[in-house]
Amino acid sequence: MTRYILSIIQPDGPPPPPEILDPILADLAKVNADMTAAGVRVMAVGLTPPSQAFVVRTGRGKPAVTDGPFAETKEHIGGFTIIDVATLDEARDWATRLATAITLPIEVRALYSD
Repeated sequence: MTRYILSIIQPDGPPPPPEILDPILADLAKVNADMTAAGVRVMAVGLTPPSQAFVVRTGRGKPAVTDGPFAETKEHIGGFTIIDVATLDEARDWATRLATAITLPIEVRALYSD
């Protein structure tokens, strides 16, 4: 089995209004329940806004801490799900279901294992 991270690529800005967001959250709950029932869901979390992030860089001196996100972009990682599946095709299928439910792009990447 291989673990994959399914990263939610979210546009910057406020969340959509409840009439749009509520059905999306209901669809997301269904996909999460299906992942749990299938035994592939390791974890899933949302992230705080990029404005609450900070970056730590090291170099030849003291570590430097910078407020805000690492990159200035119009989108950010809004959350992620980690799944444990047998094939890349299975990871792709779950990512497709997730993207369909939340109407946002999903980046799929395998995790290195020990």
